[in-house]
Amino acid sequence: MVVFDLDGTLVDTIGLIVASYQHAFTTVLGREEDEMLIRSWIGQPLIRGFRSVSPEHADTLFETYLAWNHANTERLIRRYEGIDSLLGDLVGSGVRIAAATSKLRGPAETAVRLTGLDAHLDTLVTMEDTSEHKPDPAPLLLALNRLGAEPGESAYVGDAVVDVQAARNAGMSAVGVTWGAGHPEDVAAAEPDVLAGTVADLRAALLG
Repeated sequence: MVVFDLDGTLVDTIGLIVASYQHAFTTVLGREEDEMLIRSWIGQPLIRGFRSVSPEHADTLFETYLAWNHANTERLIRRYEGIDSLLGDLVGSGVRIAAATSKLRGPAETAVRLTGLDAHLDTLVTMEDTSEHKPDPAPLLLALNRLGAEPGESAYVGDAVVDVQAARNAGMSAVGVTWGAGHPEDVAAAEPDVLAGTVADLRAALLG
């Protein structure tokens, strides 16, 4: 069993996410936010970042983000080269695949559909499915529970420090990738069991 993070791991939504945040901040607060701060929020629930910056405007920022993100997803979403074939080969080798993300269900389902990855996923855990979110292990454990898998025989793959922490907290092998939102040095400092710099590296780690 391999569980994947979504944004920045399976699908390239980083540009879309950053642009959506900046649209919300400029529309509601009249200014942009630091991009590195925004990127550090990716992998966590949207409202968490908005509340940390402007609690009084968090709900308006959230709704503004969602509207712009929805309108621009198809235009700005990108595929990571090699991910589709990797997932196909994993499935062909008898590996069951899930995704566990802090993204809302609607946008998450849209992302995997637009990139064609939904055909490979046995289950998709989204923000609405658990009351706790990464680095809490709840989303990962729910994915395992749905497929009858044990943490000790499973891995979680993600591009952020919270992904590595969530894997550890779940008792799963932690695989960090460096092509997403997280700073490579920060992901490495979280000490994943495997650090993959390319999809080829990830393939070697998961398939040998």
